[in-house]
This record gives sequence, structure tokens and C-alpha cells, in this order.
Amino acid sequence: MNLNDCIKFSNENPICYLATTEGDQPRVRALGFWFADETGFYFQTTSFKEFPHQLKANPKTEICFYKHESMIGTMLRISGSVEFIDDIKLREKALNDRPFLKSFGLTLDSPEFVIFRIAHGKAHFWTMDKNLKPKEFIDF
Repeated sequence: MNLNDCIKFSNENPICYLATTEGDQPRVRALGFWFADETGFYFQTTSFKEFPHQLKANPKTEICFYKHESMIGTMLRISGSVEFIDDIKLREKALNDRPFLKSFGLTLDSPEFVIFRIAHGKAHFWTMDKNLKPKEFIDF
């Protein structure tokens, strides 16, 4: 397995779970993942939500993508630190890829529009047949 496998899996299974901390309390939530490519794993949200503030206070995170197959499926876990990005081309892409954002009142200039990515970190796949074996990490 390599980074391209991670990119493919995350793009094909876009519901993921993202972990943050708030003080000493862990927090996790399901998200609709935006996209991944060779430059990172990208998310878009708004500053109205709590988790971008949690990530600014502590940028370390882990995300988990899951594909249900038979009784037990495949998980891809990615850990790293997020980078917040203020890029007009990415804002345009988000508004084109996700037209529902406009119904929330977001525009290219909205200060509430938040884009972040995990550009560097570690990833690993889990399946039941790998359950008792050491993790094989993919550094990116």
C-alpha cells in the first residue's frame, strides 16, 4: 500500500470521522470529506462550527475512513497536523464542488469559510486479517 492507495480510498469513501481535543476532552464527529490528492487530504467547513477552533488550538488530528464490506470492512486511519489554507482557487473549487455552500451564504470573500488539509503524516489500513499484525505505516 502507498499514498495513492490512501488517496483513492478516501475519495471513494468520503464519510470520515475526525478527532480533535477540547482541553483534555477528546471529540470526534462524522464529516463529508472533500477530496484528496498528492498534496494532501482536504476539508472545508465554516467557523460557525466548533472543530476548526479546536484544530487551531491543537492542530494534531486523526481521521478514519471506513468501507463496509461483508461483516467487517476496511479502515484507513490518517494522523497528522492540519494546515489552514486561505487560497482563492481552493475557495472557488469548494463552491463549485459543493454548491450547497452558497445556500449557507458563503462566498469567495466570506471570513467564515474555512479550508484545511493534512499534508504530512502517517496512514495505515486496517482489515480483520491484519488485526493482530503490526501496523504498516505509510508516511506522506
